Amino acid sequence: MPGQEVTSRKIFGFFAMVFGMFMAILDIQIVSASLSEIQAGLSASADEIPWVQTSYLIAEVIMIPLSGLLSRAFSTRIIFTLSAVGFTLMSIMCAQAQTISEMIVWRALQGFVGGAMIPTVFATAFTAFPPSKRGIISPIIGMVATLAPTIGPTVGGYLTDLFSWHWLFLVNVIPGCLVALSVWFLVDFDKPDWKLLDNFDWTGLFSMAIFLGTLEYVLEEGATKGWFEDHLILIATIVSGLAAILFFYRALTLKQPIVDLSAFADRNFWTGCLFSFVMGIGLYGLTYLYPVYLSRVRGYSALMIGETMFLTGIVMFLSAPIVGRLSMRVDPRILMAIGFFGFGLGTLEASSITKDWTFNELVIPQVLRGFSLMMCMVPINNLSLGTLPPMRLKNASGLFNLTRNLGGAVGLAVINTMMNNRLDLHLARLRESISWGHTRAEEVLAALAGQFQARGSDAELAAVKQMAAIVRREALVFAMSDVFTALTLLFFALLLLIPLTRRPKPAPAGAGGGGH
Repeated sequence: MPGQEVTSRKIFGFFAMVFGMFMAILDIQIVSASLSEIQAGLSASADEIPWVQTSYLIAEVIMIPLSGLLSRAFSTRIIFTLSAVGFTLMSIMCAQAQTISEMIVWRALQGFVGGAMIPTVFATAFTAFPPSKRGIISPIIGMVATLAPTIGPTVGGYLTDLFSWHWLFLVNVIPGCLVALSVWFLVDFDKPDWKLLDNFDWTGLFSMAIFLGTLEYVLEEGATKGWFEDHLILIATIVSGLAAILFFYRALTLKQPIVDLSAFADRNFWTGCLFSFVMGIGLYGLTYLYPVYLSRVRGYSALMIGETMFLTGIVMFLSAPIVGRLSMRVDPRILMAIGFFGFGLGTLEASSITKDWTFNELVIPQVLRGFSLMMCMVPINNLSLGTLPPMRLKNASGLFNLTRNLGGAVGLAVINTMMNNRLDLHLARLRESISWGHTRAEEVLAALAGQFQARGSDAELAAVKQMAAIVRREALVFAMSDVFTALTLLFFALLLLIPLTRRPKPAPAGAGGGGH
């Protein structure tokens, strides 16, 4: 196939791009374990500090679908080099931030410019390499896209523990420069098509930015602010809805829209995006849930959480070559079914969680999650993007990656809302069971009072406080068990939709690698 010859220059250039994508995805989660240190360093309030993560996510979500048009107009080489340079520069600015306001601005710009690297790699994998190499290429990009957010808290925990929070950003500088130089000198997969900029749809761009930005804000902040009880959340929802109407109107009526939605006419693409959306819940939702349990129930430090969670990353790394071989021999729908079934088994096992779970009890859920992520990611990539003509791949790649990120955002919003609601329910039930002279409760309270009396403190008050903490901890564990049960039902239900997909046929013959 023309333009798809595999040369050493092409391989090195592509791997430089993959590493750039790794940095961009890693930086979503790298700050999550170190927010308290950043908060102290910038004298930020508890309400302000989550924006270090939220601003990055909002900006990245806007760039991901836009990157399709930009990479066609400027070429893969130019857009990726600019993205890598901008990402590196913004990383330096984040490390230099003196106030929380500065940090939020630099993080937003870092997420925006870095966001172009993610879908560009996915598109390149299917345009620059022949189908015979997908058994190697797909597992690599699949592993990077899922491994980066999984090990982000671990890497962040180590860097902050060994050095300071500034190194969460400074660690990007040398690799970022190397990626930019490598891509500039090695990548020549396609040529720019400057004509695409002649009728650039600025209205479409702004409506998309407002639509996705406010949607991400609502999903990130909604659960903690009581959703529509908060006026700002309500206003953001209305604004997002109005901007969405304008964006979709222009996307469906203009000859050259900011984002081409025509790929959704392909059944494998839209079903693949649906599976990618649910996989985003499994990827980001579980990356969030396990650390919440380990910190709030077990009392683990950021470093201990990172070390416990690292097992998932090891399993993904080891299973990548196995999945790569299977993907060339087995129907991808079967691999997806095994993957989502594995996800369901892992969350089913986790639904029996207790306050006493440690690393050993989390081994099976983590192993199943790591293996399932790879079993899902590779066939979903091949199913969604592997059969589209190259001229539609760049736009389609942006949309495909957007669904995974939105899946994670929606998943986290639903998980947090469900956790809050179930926590309140279980608290009410537990308080009921320890009142009205419940014998067992009175025995525990007396035992706690005895312990505190020996220490010379106000025994009764201290015992009541300790009892309240125990009740809250148990209610949280019950709430988490409910969330794991709900996720189990979701993953098993998704198996019913797999027959909707068609087994992919080889990509159209004679399609060059650089289609615009």
